[in-house]
Amino acid sequence: MADPGLRERKKQATRLLISNVATGLFIQRGFDEVTVAEVAEAAGVSKMTVFNYFPRKEDLFLDRHADRLAELTAVVRSRPPGLSACAALRRHQHELLASGHPLSGAIAGGPGFWWVLTSSPALMARWYEQEREIADAFTEVFTEETGDAFRSRMAAGLLTTAIATIFAYAMSRVLAGDDVETVRREQAGFIDQAFDLAEHGVGGFPGSPG
Repeated sequence: MADPGLRERKKQATRLLISNVATGLFIQRGFDEVTVAEVAEAAGVSKMTVFNYFPRKEDLFLDRHADRLAELTAVVRSRPPGLSACAALRRHQHELLASGHPLSGAIAGGPGFWWVLTSSPALMARWYEQEREIADAFTEVFTEETGDAFRSRMAAGLLTTAIATIFAYAMSRVLAGDDVETVRREQAGFIDQAFDLAEHGVGGFPGSPG
């Protein structure tokens, strides 16, 4: 009998291989100049295999979204009693920065990523769509907790904007040539500024989960 764990690890390895090969090609030539068939050939898999792992070409490059969405949703859904959603997300952003996570934006490889992203209208459209998906996920959690659909959507939008702005600001500084270590060191202050501003808008809404 096949080991389910081994099978899953092989699937994850194949997914990572395809994504890494695609990203390398996109950085070399630009997203719109590379076809899915070329990605498949370079990765040594069929075109159908690529689409099995990535239903949309854009997700070959923006491949962290599903994990990011699940993680952010878990941050607000599973936060401890007495901790607001804003405080939980603030803490999460500090953890991303401290661990050197790519989604902190304060990383050395940022310029290549940002060039590919901003040079493709299709990728930018998918990027903004992913932000809406995060806001929708927050809205669902907050509405479940409070029953207040309007304030939930407003709070979700503000918190999503804070997260997006934190990432984009760090990335823009690295792209402008600022020293990465300086950006990382100073980014903690910008995280707090962003969530301080968000807190003025959302206050303690929603408060304790459950």
